Amino acid sequence: MNRITLSHSSKSAIASALLLTTAFGASSAFAQESAAPADESDENIQTAREIVVQGSIGYRNRSEDAEPILVYDEQYFQRFEPLTAGDALKRVPSVTFLSDVIESDGARLRGLEPGYTQILINGDKVPGSNADRSFFLDRIPAELIKQVEIIRSSSARRTGDAVAGTLNIVLRDGYQLDGGYVRAGALRFDDGEIKPSFGAVFGGALGPGRILLGANVQGRYNPKLKSSLRYSDSPENNPDYATDDFDNREDQTDTRDGTDYAFNASYDIDGETTDFEISGYYVKTKRTEDERSFEYNHPTNINGSVRAVPAGNLLSDNANVNDIDQESYSISGKLSQEWSLGKTKFKAGFARFDDAQDETEYEIDFNRATPRFTGDVTERRITDKELYFNLEHAFNLSDDVKLIVGGFLQNKDRDTSIGEDRNRFNLTTAAHAWDQFSRNPTEFATAADPLLPPPGGLNIIEEDRRDLYAEVDGKSGSLSFLAGLRYESTDFTVNDLTVPAVQSNDYSFLLPSASLKFDLENGGRITMSVARTNRRPRLDFLSPALLEAELGDNDLLGNPALKPETAWGGDLGYEHKIGRTGVVGVNLFYRKVNDLIELANTGVTGSEGAGTFVLQPQNTGDGKVYGIEFDLSTNLGFLGLENTGVFGNVSLLDSKITDFGGKRRFNGQSKYVYNFGFIQDLPKLGAAFGATYRKQGGAFDRIVGEEIFTSYGADLELFIEKRFGKSFTIRAVGSNLLNGSKDERFNKFTTISDQLARSFDEYELESEKAGPVFQIMARLAF
Repeated sequence: MNRITLSHSSKSAIASALLLTTAFGASSAFAQESAAPADESDENIQTAREIVVQGSIGYRNRSEDAEPILVYDEQYFQRFEPLTAGDALKRVPSVTFLSDVIESDGARLRGLEPGYTQILINGDKVPGSNADRSFFLDRIPAELIKQVEIIRSSSARRTGDAVAGTLNIVLRDGYQLDGGYVRAGALRFDDGEIKPSFGAVFGGALGPGRILLGANVQGRYNPKLKSSLRYSDSPENNPDYATDDFDNREDQTDTRDGTDYAFNASYDIDGETTDFEISGYYVKTKRTEDERSFEYNHPTNINGSVRAVPAGNLLSDNANVNDIDQESYSISGKLSQEWSLGKTKFKAGFARFDDAQDETEYEIDFNRATPRFTGDVTERRITDKELYFNLEHAFNLSDDVKLIVGGFLQNKDRDTSIGEDRNRFNLTTAAHAWDQFSRNPTEFATAADPLLPPPGGLNIIEEDRRDLYAEVDGKSGSLSFLAGLRYESTDFTVNDLTVPAVQSNDYSFLLPSASLKFDLENGGRITMSVARTNRRPRLDFLSPALLEAELGDNDLLGNPALKPETAWGGDLGYEHKIGRTGVVGVNLFYRKVNDLIELANTGVTGSEGAGTFVLQPQNTGDGKVYGIEFDLSTNLGFLGLENTGVFGNVSLLDSKITDFGGKRRFNGQSKYVYNFGFIQDLPKLGAAFGATYRKQGGAFDRIVGEEIFTSYGADLELFIEKRFGKSFTIRAVGSNLLNGSKDERFNKFTTISDQLARSFDEYELESEKAGPVFQIMARLAF
């Protein structure tokens, strides 16, 4: 197989040349057509005033596509002032998070790990720094969003990386806004910190088309308190563990402090036969994660160093600071042309994600004859780049049926560079008089030695995709349908410079899909879908490096020969229209996942000696995921309350899988998630208020050496809105009003045999809490 390897500069040049070519082609076509720009009467265009001063309550939309798609416009979210796309998704069905309190980053559709969910922005995949290929949604400011689409099944026109489904974040374009507005406000956190928020959006006619510009600066802050109690055994072995087996306690402050900068732009030309669009977005995050931990040998006391005070209880003092600088951007161009044989669409784009993290961890250990200082310095650099081209053509087989054929090409490069330095030395008597309330372990920081990559810490991954697809879309009376087939071929190479070793692999799949939608006379609708999908291996599992004592005392050996997991799945749903705007729906889903990637025991003795092993991720076993989803969005007009809108959804989630320890659910899958709320509009007063309540069920994770039980407290949000004329709105919003908590129980083991025999190395109870957040936000249209 001939491989085409492109440098970053080459990819950028190709993308730029391609976009310029399509732009000149489009300009020429439009010069011939003399197409007039759309005006404000276009039904797809909203005025800035309509966005700023909402004249009605936003509800879930009914999609006319054959696929099962739930559509939520910005009006559905805006009054609760979500900060990010992740915050907005907390109000839609079947989306869970295992994030820290008051954060919503890795979306878990149907409760499955983020890698099972396909994240799209404007219909395109985006790279991220996460090893499981997921993209953290807290990187997209909610102010840039036009709508959110939950695509429950898959179709041949999208890549098949969507076992759980697809979340498509649609950003505004020029044909969706006329005019502009500014947004300004501030957020106040539980510890008194105040963070600013500012945004501006403008859309309007420019030449033969329309332009949209948006910018957002958002202060981000999250102060949390954590507490951990650790024991040498668990309640399942010793009912008196709380007193007999107590080992230590850890108190921790964890503060996330940063700023997000975002910008998006698009230029669109819609003509009689030719359409053109060029768009892009840029997001930059600067953030510091500052943790300070104190470990004590008493369940409640907080005295100083045990070496300085006879009755003291301090075992260790740890200061961990991680400075994060992330940048991502994407630019794409689209050109479509209608001609006698149908419609041809061409699309090209380039996306890049850069992640730079510099972390220091300094600790003083007092639980020894002479206090010891440990200093760790880690530097992480990840660059993920994707260049893609997509060409498709639609043939009109009849007035209501069309055949779409196309091809997709993508080159992905991911460079990982990790450097570490660790030093340990005994301290002088300065540490014996330690006061953890006025001193910090960073006092003993020294210059780091040259950073060296750990095993697997320096590698290059190249992944090339070549896909072909065909799909038939049509409508016959009350029936809408689609059926398609996608062939995905992937060739990748892993070059690990720490082994060193270069290894390659390739695989291909046929992914059929089909969907049907029946419109019933009484306002009901039935949808049925079936599709084959896949999940590609975690990138950190593909490196051939051997990581010693990575899993308890067991070693981890990567496996470049891993194949993707594949899944057959189906959805069966019914939704019913309520009045003019309301809708109620129920959906059943099932996924049979094959070739699960699980850690397997190679039988080789590990680096820690007898009783430990070398473990390796391998394709083994199957699993199944299933559940039921219910959602409601309507006003109460049937009760004479047209200005009262209610919404709610409930998802019951379950799964089965077998690993080395027996049967369990998929790791991290919550048993349920629900949220409900209301909005009361007061037209005569030009005001509104509302509330939303959310609760997520418990989750369980089991890997080699560790088991985690996670539970969350409920989340309550309230808003009050006042409108002034037709151009100005101010809102006050309170979130996390129930002082949300995340509680975890950890079972920790040294070896697999200890885990099976329930011989604990450590049992830990951890609780993380954060206080309420209040914000005042104002918008002014112009």
